[in-house]
Amino acid sequence: MVSLFDVGPFPPCPASFNMAAHVLDCAATHPDKVALSILGLNRATHWRYGELRSAVLATGQGLLAAGASPGDRVLLRLGNTVEYPIAYLAAIAVGIVPIPTSPQLTATEVAKVLTHLEPTLILHDADVSCAETDRPVLNTRALRAFWGGPEADWQMGDPNRPAYIVYTSGTSGTPRAVVHAHRAVWARQMMHTGWLGVSADDRLLHAGAFNWTYTMGVGLMDPWRAGATALIPEPGVAAEQLPLILKSYEATIFAAAPGVYRKFLKQGSSLNLPKIRHGVSAGEKLSQSIADNWRQATGTPIFEAYGLSECSTFLSGSPSQPAPPGTLGRPQPGRRVAILGDDGPVPIGTPGVISVHRADPGLMLGYEGAAEATAAKMQGDWFRTGDLGQMDADGAITYLGRDDDMMNAGGFRVSPLEVEAALADCPGIGQIAVTDIEIKTDVRIIAAFYTSDTPQKDADLRAYASTKLANYKQPRAYYRVDHIPANANGKVARKSLHSLLEG
Repeated sequence: MVSLFDVGPFPPCPASFNMAAHVLDCAATHPDKVALSILGLNRATHWRYGELRSAVLATGQGLLAAGASPGDRVLLRLGNTVEYPIAYLAAIAVGIVPIPTSPQLTATEVAKVLTHLEPTLILHDADVSCAETDRPVLNTRALRAFWGGPEADWQMGDPNRPAYIVYTSGTSGTPRAVVHAHRAVWARQMMHTGWLGVSADDRLLHAGAFNWTYTMGVGLMDPWRAGATALIPEPGVAAEQLPLILKSYEATIFAAAPGVYRKFLKQGSSLNLPKIRHGVSAGEKLSQSIADNWRQATGTPIFEAYGLSECSTFLSGSPSQPAPPGTLGRPQPGRRVAILGDDGPVPIGTPGVISVHRADPGLMLGYEGAAEATAAKMQGDWFRTGDLGQMDADGAITYLGRDDDMMNAGGFRVSPLEVEAALADCPGIGQIAVTDIEIKTDVRIIAAFYTSDTPQKDADLRAYASTKLANYKQPRAYYRVDHIPANANGKVARKSLHSLLEG
């Protein structure tokens, strides 16, 4: 018996399709239902489905009037405000391809994106960094001015045409531009039953910012497609205040990265959340201690999901089928997943690479401008994730780590090669190598190990890193060492870096 899980195909995506229209389909039948509430401790701002749909289509018309055409690309450099999801869906609604990017990117990093993807327009919040450019720029005031204006029609078409592009760190050290098709959102329906357990009656609160892809998907598009109400904390709400928000606004599902749960959960604590049915988690591995503390505090479970930028989530536990202890869960209904060795699926119980079938509607179209990298991942009928796992006879998969050196920083995958390349020319440093280290239970940070003729001030190293790397990519600790360990081929032996701390 081999490690291959397939319970049958998911219904095919319609031949004429638009991702944004699919997400906001509920607006046609329930225009007055609250789609989005932006929550403070003592106030809330509400958007109804009809208002949201109108703002999206009016913004789409505005983007066309500003010079963008279907198939063009638009770069999003927007902050944690409602303009972000509206602009994102607006572009998709009229066939323009948005490029959502982390607001933490530096001007240097943004300049690389501009050169690589050549967007027609840039949508820019003045509080978010951006590179100097001669491309047209629309600020948030201009975007808001579109609301209430003439509305575009949905641009329907082939579900396999590009819909949006997101960046992910590549194992080569070069961030990859992942191109997704409109059909990607069709695949998210498998997550609704296989992970989230969301329905039209739910009020799903996501702890993340609007401009995080995890929030965009799980916090907004998934509840909207289900006809539910999405709840998002307004900027400035601290993690420790979330239990009060959850109770006050009667959230039924809570979504967050493990680090957010960790900040307000304490062993033996109790939270009065009578409406909560369960929590969901993604972005990094959920520890058993966090899951146990949540259950003790609320009496409900957390359902974890595994995925990545190239295919969102496809392994998970759910209310109808919880994950066996110690596992990531099972492939969601409609997914085809295997554990691969060099010659195909390995026997049950044998370690291998977690892989998803290339016919999965949620799988990327490819990496923009990187055909070789795409081919390396898409081998035969399978997309190889680069993560190691082991499948049991019931299809549950245990995570066994990476088969490369990728790091996880607060839910973001970061390549050590990218960080090393950015810091290689830092004044005073000879050689540098980075890896992630555990500083306390369930908390990992990026650490840099470097050689130098004289000791360097941590403040100077951090200041330099802040000019070259987004905040989440920057090392949180610096260690001066006598040498950087290498293997027989002269490459950095990252697994040996930790031993330098023990000396």
